[in-house]
Amino acid sequence: MGWNGSKPEKTMPALRMVVRGLVQGVGFRWWAARHASRLGLSGHVRNLPDGSVELVVSGERESLDEMMELCLKGPSASEVSGVSAFPCPEPGVEGFTILRDGRG
Repeated sequence: MGWNGSKPEKTMPALRMVVRGLVQGVGFRWWAARHASRLGLSGHVRNLPDGSVELVVSGERESLDEMMELCLKGPSASEVSGVSAFPCPEPGVEGFTILRDGRG
């Protein structure tokens, strides 16, 4: 039970993924947002200053695994050289958003 007598909310697994390669300027964020929404994932995607793309996503384990597989391929105009994934705190948001570039 939670502190107020209610059942504690179930937290979903969450990942921070960093996708490297030719992934900016090719529609990667829009592509990722479409797939994340389809998979029922919550979180965000943004460009990073080093040319990579960051996704912070939470949801069912199977959906996270599928998103990881999709990111390894990327949209047709991209050239993904690698994806790093790290467990992270749940983003605590509903839905999936595209954030403004983190390039400054």
